[in-house]
Amino acid sequence: MDRIAEAVVPMLAIVFTFGIPGVIIFWALYIKHKERTKLMDMGLTPQEARDYFKETERRPRNPYSTLKWGILLTMIGLGLFIGIILEEAGFKDSLTGVTVLLFGGIGFIIYYIIVSSKMKKDDAAKQINSQQNTPQN
Repeated sequence: MDRIAEAVVPMLAIVFTFGIPGVIIFWALYIKHKERTKLMDMGLTPQEARDYFKETERRPRNPYSTLKWGILLTMIGLGLFIGIILEEAGFKDSLTGVTVLLFGGIGFIIYYIIVSSKMKKDDAAKQINSQQNTPQN
């Protein structure tokens, strides 16, 4: 019985490693194809369907996403570091997970504060520019 398990486990690992992502990719492409054919059945030309998906796939890019991930990963690293130090000092092992979550949350709060203040400054600058550009009678 052990010999069968020794032979089956690597085969299953290979199938699950490459098979599951392959199935997910195939499923996503199939769903996308079904969507487009449904739109064409409704009367849209292929070019109109392409234009429709180009418009919906474009999302506004967040200019502060790098800042968010930088702050978050730095704070998680700091929380992990402090958790390890506290563990070495004799506190419970579960305190490391708590400090990681705590500092990750603090990182998101710091990100929110920075971005909201930058957006307020940008809005104020836009209002000043729009007031200066309007013709005065």
